[in-house]
Amino acid sequence: MAMRSDEQWLALNEQVIAEFRANAGECGGAFAGNPMVLLTTTGARSGLPRTAPVTYTTDGDRIVLIASKAGADHHPAWYHNLVAHPEVIVEVGGETYAARARTAEEPERSRLFAERVAVMPRFDGYRTMTERTIPVVVIERAG
Repeated sequence: MAMRSDEQWLALNEQVIAEFRANAGECGGAFAGNPMVLLTTTGARSGLPRTAPVTYTTDGDRIVLIASKAGADHHPAWYHNLVAHPEVIVEVGGETYAARARTAEEPERSRLFAERVAVMPRFDGYRTMTERTIPVVVIERAG
């Protein structure tokens, strides 16, 4: 799989966001059947809201995200943003709510990553494509 440029990621994200919002969280094409959230973070440098579509799994009532960027050698922008500003907005299905994000530490990180690989095996391939440790993010509803 060829790596996408940042411009290609942005264009793809815009298309997926529009489809997500038009279809109450359902996306087709390569994303058909994958549970998706829209994650709105605050830009680490700009301070502006930034929305990214991200596949997810759950751990109890928490949302779990893998900051894989399809095996790229650098973290996705949304991850840098939530590290700087952990308060986020989550859109899942037809619901929107405020939440707080954190990076999972070991051993929780490895457990959650393995659970994700069990349902979405491609994430194990992403792990082998990069030397960085791919972060696992846990999102909990605010309040």
